[in-house]
Amino acid sequence: MTELAATIHRLQDRIRASGREITLLAVTKTIPPERVDAALAAGITVFGENKVQEAKAKIPLVSSRAHWHFIGHLQTNKARDAVELFELIHSVDSVKLAGELDKWAAHAGKTQPILLEINVAGEAQKFGIKPEDLPATLAQINQLSRLDVRGLMTVPPYCEEAEKVRPYFRRLRELRDAAGLCELSMGMSHDFEIAIEEGATIVRVGTAIFGERKKHESTD
Repeated sequence: MTELAATIHRLQDRIRASGREITLLAVTKTIPPERVDAALAAGITVFGENKVQEAKAKIPLVSSRAHWHFIGHLQTNKARDAVELFELIHSVDSVKLAGELDKWAAHAGKTQPILLEINVAGEAQKFGIKPEDLPATLAQINQLSRLDVRGLMTVPPYCEEAEKVRPYFRRLRELRDAAGLCELSMGMSHDFEIAIEEGATIVRVGTAIFGERKKHESTD
């Protein structure tokens, strides 16, 4: 067994300990196609990209057995490519973006599953819908016939002590429950177990699978 496969199996064991079905999404920003294929061979099937341009170059070079999600900030001018490339878009943060995705999904003759990104902590430097705006925003997006809103996503403030992010994960779960949705995309390499305890259905893990990136490149 390779070191990568052993790492993945240990992570999967930690996730299975929750007793729930959790999707382990491997964050592949800056990861070359051959490493993605190795992770696929080791049992991961869902991969997440942060940038559309990188995904366009990488996805054709990876086995077609891989499932791809978009997890980064999505500009409206990339909506067409996102609809073409990704099975689930985690980071829909405005009615305007949703409208573009709906338009291109109609062109493609498909229904596009999405998650709504919520800025739970109200951080000025981060994207996302304000929690108090979620009901009105969801009502508008639900009018778009080519989008399927599956749940919510968040990127909480980074804390060295993972326990300190628990309130943000709990708040997202409360918002999800109030909205009557299913999926919760939350939790990354250093805090995914706290996220799972608070109800995550998808955890986005990169560093704990592929190793440390350079400081300025790390997003997971």
